Amino acid sequence: MTANVPLAWLMLVKLRGRFFAAIAGIAFAVILALVELGFQDALYTSITQLYSRMNADLVVISPHYQCIVARESFPERLLYRALSVHEVDSITPIYMDTAEWTNPVNHDERFIFLVGFKPRPGVLNFPGIDRHLAQLGEPGAILFDEASRPEFGPIGSLFRKNGTVITEVSRRRVEVVGLFRMGASFANSGHIITSDTNFLRLAPARQWGDIDAGLIKLKPGSQAEAVRATLAGMLPDVTVLTKQGFLDREKNYWSSSLPIGFLFRASLIMGLIVGAVIVYQILYSGVSEHLAEYATLKAIGYSDLRLFRVILQEALILSILGFGPGLLVAAGIYQVVHSATALPIRMTLLRVLAVYPLAAITCAFAAALAMRKLRSADPAEIF
Repeated sequence: MTANVPLAWLMLVKLRGRFFAAIAGIAFAVILALVELGFQDALYTSITQLYSRMNADLVVISPHYQCIVARESFPERLLYRALSVHEVDSITPIYMDTAEWTNPVNHDERFIFLVGFKPRPGVLNFPGIDRHLAQLGEPGAILFDEASRPEFGPIGSLFRKNGTVITEVSRRRVEVVGLFRMGASFANSGHIITSDTNFLRLAPARQWGDIDAGLIKLKPGSQAEAVRATLAGMLPDVTVLTKQGFLDREKNYWSSSLPIGFLFRASLIMGLIVGAVIVYQILYSGVSEHLAEYATLKAIGYSDLRLFRVILQEALILSILGFGPGLLVAAGIYQVVHSATALPIRMTLLRVLAVYPLAAITCAFAAALAMRKLRSADPAEIF
């Protein structure tokens, strides 16, 4: 053995084809894990990005509300009863629905998510919205999410070029008077914001006073959970949540009540299993082919534990060498998916730091399985 070169490395590179196959197997598992975690994070981030920008301490919804695509309205008058609580500073009724958007370039129609509220500052924390509030009060005036999918048309570039965009929503004339940026989600491909009066014009099936959510701002120094409990006792016909509780409820619904959450977890587990199987096969084959050499080492005093360390080192070397290419390919996939879908998918350091230990543990598990063959190596039988 060459001086200062670890035995584990020499065992791995002796058969280069198998060595690179093992690296490819680990890289595949890493790619699958990073992509699945990226999709999952994009799911939870995208479905709550509208709600997270709502300026509220408490949120009131119908007790039959399930998620953003399965809403249930409730009477606005119930929300106004919250004003009788001293700690409540203001309330804002929110209307939400889908409507048919007409692409002003090719006249294709697609469903778009519509949000309406009484125009006043500070309702939604999107840059640029408040300066267009006066215009939103005009008939047919809307704000368009320029990060929506491209199928809705090049609204951002048209608006910057002409200062306005004329099109139709629900076969009614609308004028884009401003832009904001939110992005597509797993639930909706595009978004527009308008006043409550315009909302009811563009969603004629909706009734005035039947709202989808109520935002409550509390006075400075108020305890949100205490006020929530008070309002929950006063308003038994609705559900009152803190804003964080509302966001957690939305995420939990998509994670636990819909198949997509299970599919993400199952795909992650399957990717790790595939990686473990590939590494196990490589290590097992290596042990089998070098069984005589391992038996010789045992004959001269190497313990099973010491030999296991060699195999474990092989597995960890594979995890390191496979993780780098897997990370690079996954980052490229993130860019392709973001460009194609406008979903908020991005590589984070926390995700990288979480996936490598999973890859290392997977390889270590494969090494432990391969060790079973090595323990059976008896020098007396081989020689």
